[in-house]
Amino acid sequence: MQLNSSLTQFENFPLQRDSASEDGEVDDKDSIEVPLNRQSSTTTLTGEPGHSLNQRNNVTSDRKAEELGAMLLAHRQERHLIILQDFPDPDALSSAWTYQLIAQQYEIKCDIVYAGALSHQENIALVKLTNLPAQRWTLQTLKGKDLTSSYQGFVLIDNQGTTSQLVPVVEHVGIPLVAIIDHHSLQSDIKSEFIDIRPSVRATATIFTQYLQAGLLSLDSSISQHVKCATALMHGLRSDTNRLMQAQEDDFMAAAYLSRFYDAQLLNAVLQANRSKRVMDVIERSLKNRIVQNNFSIAGVGYLRYDDRDAIPQAADFLVTEENVHTAVVYGIVHDEDDELEVVIGSLRTTKLTLDPDEFIKEAFGQDSSGRFFGGGRTSAGGFEIPMGFLSGSNENSAYAKMKWEVFDAQIKQKLLRLVNPKDNPIQSE
Repeated sequence: MQLNSSLTQFENFPLQRDSASEDGEVDDKDSIEVPLNRQSSTTTLTGEPGHSLNQRNNVTSDRKAEELGAMLLAHRQERHLIILQDFPDPDALSSAWTYQLIAQQYEIKCDIVYAGALSHQENIALVKLTNLPAQRWTLQTLKGKDLTSSYQGFVLIDNQGTTSQLVPVVEHVGIPLVAIIDHHSLQSDIKSEFIDIRPSVRATATIFTQYLQAGLLSLDSSISQHVKCATALMHGLRSDTNRLMQAQEDDFMAAAYLSRFYDAQLLNAVLQANRSKRVMDVIERSLKNRIVQNNFSIAGVGYLRYDDRDAIPQAADFLVTEENVHTAVVYGIVHDEDDELEVVIGSLRTTKLTLDPDEFIKEAFGQDSSGRFFGGGRTSAGGFEIPMGFLSGSNENSAYAKMKWEVFDAQIKQKLLRLVNPKDNPIQSE
């Protein structure tokens, strides 16, 4: 999830230009070896084998890197789709780019796609300033593509297929899922050729940095693309750990490794992207509409355009800073230009250490008919998306649109307040 970022940067991580050689290209398929020479880091292992948490983590990451290398080797010279959540954050974008660069070592071409929009100002700046190769594919775009002849597999990065409109279409045409790499809790029973899901890690960018350390790709600080990718990974790691304040040992070690390659000035430029007027309007709406119960701030912000979706988590970031508030939930009805697609989208932010966003959201909103949860989370942050189905559209009638919002607003508040304070019920019966 996208966290609101300040202008604070990694001042303690100076940019150093350490050079490393690129892997040479090999034409003979049978002669390709999985590159797993762990690059040096500042980690010091002490104690007997199995006694160090960091040592056990290294064993896990090395084993997963080896499995990923073997999977990529088996798919040499294929073309894959990397599918991100509809509204990808820096963690997803940077991790997908790293996967693409790793896959190139095995002559696999990858296209990074998402169905929604980049509306957060930092996401837009990240993609523009680094030339990050992510493409927006709408459902209409898919109709004009021959997916089965173009792609031999698809990959899920920083998601498990529940937050993308593209996944059902790709699955329907029979393209196999070859890899899923994520740091969120398991959301459903998924089958993939390669799976690396580590909820104990705070960012998917950390997992990919460990792949780099294991030797799947040798970063070279003299290669501009490598420097920009390392900068993107640093931003992804930073954003998903709330500026490293919620980072674990693996995340700190990943940041230390990336500090050898990232561009501090480029990262600072990304972080200084300004909020748009529309984002400020949504924050103002959240302040006006919020109710506060038991240190929870809950705000519905009405209808938003699809491209403004990222204003919701930014409003939650703002509300949680209010005095005597430890948790903020902001939600709205997000619609596309034609009102053909409508979905309730919400974000949760919390500073309460004993509140688990993943458990809270899953308990509040439950699952759909196929058993997939409408949302989830991680430390300090979470989100949910609820399709409106039959009730989508018809918003040209203002009276109907107002009535529809009031119903959804009341229902969401009821489900949240049931957990916040069971005595509070926004639906009053006569």
